[in-house]
Amino acid sequence: MDKLLDLDIVSPTAKVYSGKIKTIIAPGSLGGFQVMFNHAPLVSTLNVGKLKIVDENEKEKLYAISGGILEVNNNKVSVLAENIETPEELNIERIKAAIARYEDILHRKEEGTDPEEIRLLLKIEYNRLSLLNKLGLN
Repeated sequence: MDKLLDLDIVSPTAKVYSGKIKTIIAPGSLGGFQVMFNHAPLVSTLNVGKLKIVDENEKEKLYAISGGILEVNNNKVSVLAENIETPEELNIERIKAAIARYEDILHRKEEGTDPEEIRLLLKIEYNRLSLLNKLGLN
C-alpha cells in the first residue's frame, strides 16, 4: 500500500485540487519545506512562491501561490491560498507588462503609492514568470 496524503487546495474562488499525493513542497514564511506521509502536525503561513505536488501517479504539478496557510494533520494536508494559479492560467505578456508597470511606479516614486505594496506585487509577478521559465513556457 502506498503511503499517501490527502490534499485539498482551495482559494477564495475555487477548489483548486483535491486528491491523493505522495508529497508537497511549499514556500513557508520561514523557508521552503516538504510534507510526506506521517508528517508531524503543522500549521504554516505561506509566502509568495511555487507550490509543488507529486500525485499518487508520480505526476508533478506546479502552482504559483501568493500566500496562504498550510495545515497538516493525520496525513491530511489543507492549503488555503490567498491566490493560486496553474501555469495554464498565466499569460507571459500580461506578466511582463505588469512587471514593467510596477518597476516604473517604483522608479518614479509616485505620490500616494506604497513602495512595499508595489514590491510585493513585483514579487508575485516575478514568481509567475519564474514558474513559466521553469517549465519552458516563456
